[in-house]
Amino acid sequence: MSDRSPAATPLLEGVTVLDFTRVLAGPYCTRLLADLGARVIKVERPGEGDETRRGLLQVEEGRDDQSTYFIRCNAGKLSIAIDLARDEGRAVVYDLARIADVAVENFVPGVAASLGCDHVTLSAVKPDLVYCSISGYGQTGPLRQRPAFAHIINAMSGVMYLEQEDDPRPRVAYLQSADVLAGTHACGVILAALFRRARTGQGAYLDVSMLEALIGAEDVSFACVLNGGVEYPGPRRGMVVQAVGDRHIAMQVIGSPALWRRLVLLLGRPDLEQDPRFATYAARREHWPALKAIICEWLAGFATADEALEVLSAARLPCAPVLSPGEVAVHPHLAERGAFPAVVHATRGSVRVTASPFHVDGRAVGPSGPAPYRVGEHTRPVLQGALGYPAERVEALLRSGAIAAPPVGPTGASRGSEPDGSGPSSPRRGRGKPGAARHS
Repeated sequence: MSDRSPAATPLLEGVTVLDFTRVLAGPYCTRLLADLGARVIKVERPGEGDETRRGLLQVEEGRDDQSTYFIRCNAGKLSIAIDLARDEGRAVVYDLARIADVAVENFVPGVAASLGCDHVTLSAVKPDLVYCSISGYGQTGPLRQRPAFAHIINAMSGVMYLEQEDDPRPRVAYLQSADVLAGTHACGVILAALFRRARTGQGAYLDVSMLEALIGAEDVSFACVLNGGVEYPGPRRGMVVQAVGDRHIAMQVIGSPALWRRLVLLLGRPDLEQDPRFATYAARREHWPALKAIICEWLAGFATADEALEVLSAARLPCAPVLSPGEVAVHPHLAERGAFPAVVHATRGSVRVTASPFHVDGRAVGPSGPAPYRVGEHTRPVLQGALGYPAERVEALLRSGAIAAPPVGPTGASRGSEPDGSGPSSPRRGRGKPGAARHS
């Protein structure tokens, strides 16, 4: 496992994030911030909460708000339920902004302003606030107000076209890349803005586009078409997926000049280096179908995938078996890396989630605590502990409907979270929180 030396102070300890996000792009960003030690206060709609509470897989019988999707993306956050359509609810948001360092939202542009939680409004009460907006197309431009999900951005970005390959028509991609990439970029620029604020005291307004994040992830075609060339659609040259025995393996012979020399030696075909079809990188790309056929014929000679992988690895050619998610979840390498930690759940006991994809000081960075069990689970403790509201004011706000909270008692609080809302939501102090309207 990872280094067991005493954990250093979490990188973002003392940072408070006011989280108005829902679904994936925004919650992924704020989950990263929470994992790094920030106190993330997730504002949810009273009653419904984040849409993904009703996603796959429900871990508690009889409830429809306990999806593994929600738990994974919102672990380590505090949930406070506020009706942003009410003036009293917005007043609570302004008080939260005064104690926040960062605010994040992923509404369609214009919605945050209609709810009174936009950059102009919140920076007026907290001038040095770092405010980040994540949206499908960005905060400016003729497409800015279009709602967007990863599938739509995949089409708009050119990536769906490039992935069509030899299929007769474009296809739906499985991975929600645009969301995760936008969330990751948002996390990075938030950290940069916090660094500037620490030096200058200046806040920031950050505008992150899912479309531009996905375009930035394409490595060949845009560089070509922007400079007079043509796009480079799939199938990718130099990349092989081949059935060997009873399973498939993947291998790659492009990406480093050394791979070509290793390949011809392994195939026992030094003549290929002199073959005019393969003598140069450009020639190999042009005649890739012929070269691929030679490689696949050689691979077919192995009795099992494990045997082929052993030989390829010994020759330092990149390769891997094609695994299912179930196989990935029990892989010893990922177990050693701490990639699938468990978080506490109020009734199930624990739920396994994914860790953040980085280690800090030799240690895996996992969730700082459980996901909010109920919508508004931390409304009372945050308002009383972090804002100093007297209990009578909290109860008056509850009666007015401006805020919401579960009943006080064993089912009204999630085990493992700090009760007063005044510090990071992590119970593991020695290691190392969303509103209404359309998705963006």
